[in-house]
Amino acid sequence: MKLESDLFDKIRTRKGTRPAPEPAKRICDADGCQEAASHRAPKGREAEGEYFWFCLEHVRAYNKSYNYFAGLDDSAIQNFQKAATVGHRPTWRMGSNARDDEAQRATGRTKRGWTGKTDDPFNLFGDGFRARPTEEPRRSVRNMERKSLATLGLDDTARPEEVKARYKALVKRHHPDANGGDRSLEDKLREVIQAYSYLKSVGFC
Repeated sequence: MKLESDLFDKIRTRKGTRPAPEPAKRICDADGCQEAASHRAPKGREAEGEYFWFCLEHVRAYNKSYNYFAGLDDSAIQNFQKAATVGHRPTWRMGSNARDDEAQRATGRTKRGWTGKTDDPFNLFGDGFRARPTEEPRRSVRNMERKSLATLGLDDTARPEEVKARYKALVKRHHPDANGGDRSLEDKLREVIQAYSYLKSVGFC
């Protein structure tokens, strides 16, 4: 702002300053007392945030006889003390929401969801949806295991159930009893048995 602004011409000050008015004197709330009330005291449980104003003598007398729980029985006092541990706020059991449980019991609804424990209020997953069972990760197939699987006519992705089923089928196919006593397939049968025995010994099936 420039000092030669027209705004400075409109500012006027008085030579003397008016003294600030003295605050009104607060009188003690005790009956018949006219002393200055410089101490406040709570009115009680039914008037939270409201206070009496007393002089020093009467506030001491009031504090000696003050009882916040006046008029309450023992059970009400215990309930108040218990609620005070959580700041008089509602609480629920760990791991579940009691409000939801009570509402569902009242309406007869049960929790639905892909885990059976997760609520699905919008039925996003459908009534018949179930989580797929998790499969343990398969270890890598070794060379000897790969050769044994090839002997059985299977690849690396074969499951243990498939290996057992293929072994039984090949034994029936190549066994001499199934071929009228022909022993020309005994070598193949021996390879199948050895391959399956190795896979079983390494825990593959």
